[in-house]
Amino acid sequence: MRTNLVRWTVAAALLCGVSGISVSAQEQTASPLVRQLNNGNWLPTPEAEALRDELFYQRAVHAYMTMLPALNVIGMRDGSEAAFGKGYNVLPIWKDRMDARAWVPTPNADVIYSMNYLDLKETGPLVIAAPPNVIGMFTDFFQRTITDVGAVGPDRARGGLYLLLPPGYDGEVPKGYYTFTSPTNNVFLFFRTIMGKGDDGPDPAPAVALAEQTRIYPLWASEKDVKPMQFPNGSGKRIDMMYPVDNSFWTKLKAFVDYEPVAAIDPELRGVLASIGIVKGQPFNPDPKQQELLKKAVETAPKMILALRQLGRPDGRNRYYTDRQYENVWGGATAEWLQDSYLDVNQRATYFQVAYSSAPAMVMRTLDAGSKYPTTLRDADGDFLNGSQSYKLHLPANPPAKLFWAVTAYDITDGTMPETPQLLPSINAFNKVATNTDGSVDLWFGPQKPAGAPDANFIQTVPDRNFLATVRLYGTGTEFYDQTWKPDDLVKVK
Repeated sequence: MRTNLVRWTVAAALLCGVSGISVSAQEQTASPLVRQLNNGNWLPTPEAEALRDELFYQRAVHAYMTMLPALNVIGMRDGSEAAFGKGYNVLPIWKDRMDARAWVPTPNADVIYSMNYLDLKETGPLVIAAPPNVIGMFTDFFQRTITDVGAVGPDRARGGLYLLLPPGYDGEVPKGYYTFTSPTNNVFLFFRTIMGKGDDGPDPAPAVALAEQTRIYPLWASEKDVKPMQFPNGSGKRIDMMYPVDNSFWTKLKAFVDYEPVAAIDPELRGVLASIGIVKGQPFNPDPKQQELLKKAVETAPKMILALRQLGRPDGRNRYYTDRQYENVWGGATAEWLQDSYLDVNQRATYFQVAYSSAPAMVMRTLDAGSKYPTTLRDADGDFLNGSQSYKLHLPANPPAKLFWAVTAYDITDGTMPETPQLLPSINAFNKVATNTDGSVDLWFGPQKPAGAPDANFIQTVPDRNFLATVRLYGTGTEFYDQTWKPDDLVKVK
């Protein structure tokens, strides 16, 4: 009886237009989403258009962050080929070391670089004769490691013949090679060779001679058809090998998507790219409004990544020590940025904003073979390093680096070397570094050399610009892993 009375009361109220009872009735009969979304009605057209644009922008930011590894190496390739030429046989070598005139993310001035960009779609399978004692890798163009080369690679620093197969290759595969299939048609070759110790500091000559033993040729080419190797010298040249900072980011990405096989990118990420108009084999013609949003994304996404680096990880996995400021740029993940239960997309983006190339040898705790890169953004007081301030860095005696140690300053935004009259903002074990009586080393940073600092122990910085400092340990020893050897924090010098 009471139920019928309630129904009659509600019906009567609706007929009479009593609003309070009307809303209550609608709440009883409408689902939560109907109530949330405009009471079950379409949105006003201006609101719908604004939301669609916002989603486009958010997808563009996501695409930027996930595709940055590819655009990072594409920028390096395009800059290199513009300066030195293109071809499997063109292997630029920085024969007099790489300095601040080369715009590359966190380059290492303390080894000799050899870098090439192979196109397996154009050449078919390629053979690379790697010299002995190379520290190197092959990666696909998402900078996923195909294989290490050298002490941690299958050749175990003896050198050997590597065979790279293009995606989907179904031809004959001869024996006698270290054979790997690349997920992308494009492959990045990155070799580092160790300098000797000369009378006045590092001697690049033996490292260059070793790098020039590299040979690259198509698997099925006869000897007479193989192009002779070219080893242009990259040193001393102004060269821009950075990724784009304007809408060419998207046009280069579109060209990459068109050139690579579908399987190179997982379907969900392809869906993200499709939502901003980038689909393999289809025209990419963003309208003026979309071009504006793409421009906004390519300008804002780098700031977001910079903010992640600036504010640090809430979980603290990026900290090497409990009592030092040094960070692990992999954030405790694998070389592929895999954490225990997820892919660390934020940490990966922060890495490729300032660096390139990631390989197991750089992450695994290999003894006397791999490399480690403790990096600091802050001084002992927790303040960001600033090029207007002078600092002192104390390295305890006997750094655990079987091959060599080095310390380098970099710009925080993109990992380029800060350009000063010094040009090489780096000091390594091959330099004539002044040492203390106990074997420890003190290094200085600043816009001008502090009084009493030896010339060989000074790294010049750019005033009013933040910088970061990286300690490199090649051939890392157990003392680093068990933390019985730790670099001191940078300390302000007044």
